[in-house]
Amino acid sequence: METVAPYKEIIDVIKANGGDAFKRCYQCGLCDAVCPWNRVRKFSMRKIVRQATFGLTEIESEDIWRCTTCGRCPQQCPRDVKQIESGVALRRIATEYGVFPPPVKPVRTISASLVGEGNPLNEERKKRANWAEGISVKPFTEGTEILYFPGCYLSYDPRLKKAARATANILNLAGVDFGILGSKENCCGESIRKTGDEELFKRLARENIKTFIDNGVKKVLVSSPHCYHTFKNEYPEFMVHFEVIHTSQYILSLINNGKIKINKEYNKKVTYHDPCYLGRHNGIYDEPRELLKKAPGLELKEMPDSRADSLCCGGGGGRIWMETPKGERFSDLRLEQAIGTGAEVLATSCPYCITNFEDSRLTLDLSDRIEIKELTEIFEELI
Repeated sequence: METVAPYKEIIDVIKANGGDAFKRCYQCGLCDAVCPWNRVRKFSMRKIVRQATFGLTEIESEDIWRCTTCGRCPQQCPRDVKQIESGVALRRIATEYGVFPPPVKPVRTISASLVGEGNPLNEERKKRANWAEGISVKPFTEGTEILYFPGCYLSYDPRLKKAARATANILNLAGVDFGILGSKENCCGESIRKTGDEELFKRLARENIKTFIDNGVKKVLVSSPHCYHTFKNEYPEFMVHFEVIHTSQYILSLINNGKIKINKEYNKKVTYHDPCYLGRHNGIYDEPRELLKKAPGLELKEMPDSRADSLCCGGGGGRIWMETPKGERFSDLRLEQAIGTGAEVLATSCPYCITNFEDSRLTLDLSDRIEIKELTEIFEELI
């Protein structure tokens, strides 16, 4: 097999990024058995692992870009083969050589937008705080208790701005001392790192860290599990530690501490989707469910493939920016599972999941069958 990069370089890069673990693979196929891709098409992580061991992976192939980094294969692997880390190493080689198959080409535009405007949506940096217009949200200053970091999608996407505003309204009603950094923020960098652009990730991370330190940030409240994961688990690589909490955890604590009073009922059947980066990667399963149980009248219905076995929406690993043809979208399958429970509302707590579920709801013509809600949107209605 031919590759753009010499096979020795591929082996060296893989080794430098944990790829020696590939050698432990004995081709049991458990990774393929749990990979969500094999629900929609034939795909073999095992084959990629085998080829990478010998430097024979074709970096021109779209296959190295399919992994959503959902975490299912390392969860099942009996030999601790680091599939995600080594897969990202392959993408680093492709990124270095500028090899992007057609469905992956949007990543180039994303990178340019991250460099120029600090977000992947090609929106102006100066408009990053526009989501908060008309509600009481102050700029973060030193001494403010909590930095609310809504993330790129909640700052710019028209659908997801509703979740940012709901969060701010809840915090205000609870009397929380919080602020935002607005145009001073950058993307956390989690997803661009998973596409292999390590240098851009480091640039974004360093700029955010400097901004946090310069402004006296100690506690960060985030809406996105991807921001949560990166701030909590990856920014410490730069020898810094911030207290990081997800909105589902924090709002639950506000209710438990009596700072939020629920005044209405939510008489609907609701099912909850575990985002990969909140659940499998960070073990947060109970708090979102306990939060939903605080809503009077709400009937919680569990889907198949939930908690540690949750079916990925398809947006992780940078896939949120790539083209996925109809018929290969995990979010379509997940929406069908949600409807199968009899739920009227599919609730979740990740902007990528909401984006994919809303797209599936439209393309499958299910708008009158089920609603998609971020957890804060539900609780804003109740207080």
